[in-house]
Amino acid sequence: MSIFGSKVALVTGAGTGIGRAVALDFAEKGAAVAVADINAKEAEQTVELIKKAGGQALFVQANVSKAEECQSMVEKTVAAFGRLDYACNNAGIGGASATVADMKTEDWRRVIDVNLNGVFFSMKYEIPAILKAGGGAIVNMASILGQVGFANAAAYVAAKHGVLGLTKSAALEYAAQGVRVNAICPAFVATPMLEQAGITSNEAMLKTIEGLHPIGRLGTPEEIAKVVTFLCSPDASFMHGEAVLVDGAYVAR
Repeated sequence: MSIFGSKVALVTGAGTGIGRAVALDFAEKGAAVAVADINAKEAEQTVELIKKAGGQALFVQANVSKAEECQSMVEKTVAAFGRLDYACNNAGIGGASATVADMKTEDWRRVIDVNLNGVFFSMKYEIPAILKAGGGAIVNMASILGQVGFANAAAYVAAKHGVLGLTKSAALEYAAQGVRVNAICPAFVATPMLEQAGITSNEAMLKTIEGLHPIGRLGTPEEIAKVVTFLCSPDASFMHGEAVLVDGAYVAR
């Protein structure tokens, strides 16, 4: 399927998990993909997977919490492929588990820097490039925790709520100029981030988290990726400023 033939997509945090699945799905559907990540080894593996499948891909190293690196990320993408049509701002971290009063200031700042400021910095430089290409779409990776609270994760929850506000504001500003901006709100997805948090490696904790989803299981990166590429496709042409739940009915409880 080549619905994105001759188009270029940029995916942040594309070294593993949801980001890798998004990059692979864009490539499978014909887009050239800039694979952005702070971790070179994992991102290069994503690039290799795309190339082995016959696609075009480029690794761009970027720490999205730094504005200058986001600017360079976009510039390198355009220099390599000549344009930018789509972006998925997926890079994020989980952060330390703590109550609000016990959270270290540096832990709060780190999560906000990556999960919220990183989306802003990425969009700041992606939008002009997409406008120059004649329009396109951006999908920001929020979370169910952009819509509901979760104890001991205030920084993450606050950042993801912020991503939804940022998404809605950008959608209003650029809809008439041909840039669609939407967000996705996944529930818990089986990724290395959950493994690092000890969720998927702890059987009792995994059962508890799975039980929060009426569907009875975690999501997969591929299920999230297909919604990202749908939102960038012409089939989603009337969707602007949405926060799309992909959550196994988590929020419907």
